[in-house]
Amino acid sequence: MFNKFMKTLSNMHNGEKGMTGLETAIILIAFVTVAAVFGYAVLSAGLFSSERAKETVYAGLNEAKSAMEISGSVIGLGDNVSQSLTAIKFTLRNATMSDNPVDMTECNGTDNTSKTILSLTTQNDYFNQVKWSKVALGTDNTSNLLEPGLQFEITIDLNDLGYGQALTAPLGANDQFNIQVKPSIGSSLTIQRQLPPAIIAVMDLH
Repeated sequence: MFNKFMKTLSNMHNGEKGMTGLETAIILIAFVTVAAVFGYAVLSAGLFSSERAKETVYAGLNEAKSAMEISGSVIGLGDNVSQSLTAIKFTLRNATMSDNPVDMTECNGTDNTSKTILSLTTQNDYFNQVKWSKVALGTDNTSNLLEPGLQFEITIDLNDLGYGQALTAPLGANDQFNIQVKPSIGSSLTIQRQLPPAIIAVMDLH
C-alpha cells in the first residue's frame, strides 16, 4: 500500500523540471539590458533638452547685448554764423571682442542696402533711417565689417539726411538729439546728447 502511494506521488511530478541557475542568469541579464536601454534613452533625452536650452540662452544673450559701443567722444560740427549744428561724428568699435563682425555698409540715402540703420530724433523730427558715411580707423580693412581691433568713424551730415528728408528746424544752442544705431544682429546702441549754450566749429558733446 505504501509503495503504491509513493509511486503515485512520484508520477504527479513526472516531466517537471526545476529552474536552473543558467536560466536565472539569462532572465537577470535580460532585465538589466532593458533597464540600461531605458536609462540611456532617458539620459539622451535629458542631454538633448539641456543642449537646446543652452542654445536658446546663448541666442537670447546675442540679441540682448549690443554688438557695438562708442569709442571716445561724440563730436558736433557747427556753423558759427547761423549758430546751428551741421554734422555729427562718433566712433564705433566691436563690443564683444569675438568673431562676431557687424556689417557696416554705408547708407547712401537712396536705397536700403545698408544692414545697419541709423535713426535720428530731435524735438521736432523723427527720421527712422538717415544717410551716413564711415572711415576705417586703426587696423586697415577694406571690407565693411566692424571686427575686433577695427573702428569706424561715423558721420551724419545734417544738411543731407537722404531719402528727401530735412530737419524742420536746425539744431541750435541747448537743443537735444538722439541717434540710434540699429545693427541687423544685437540690440540697438543709443546716443543722446545736448548742445552747449553757444555753437562753435568743433564741439565735444559729453
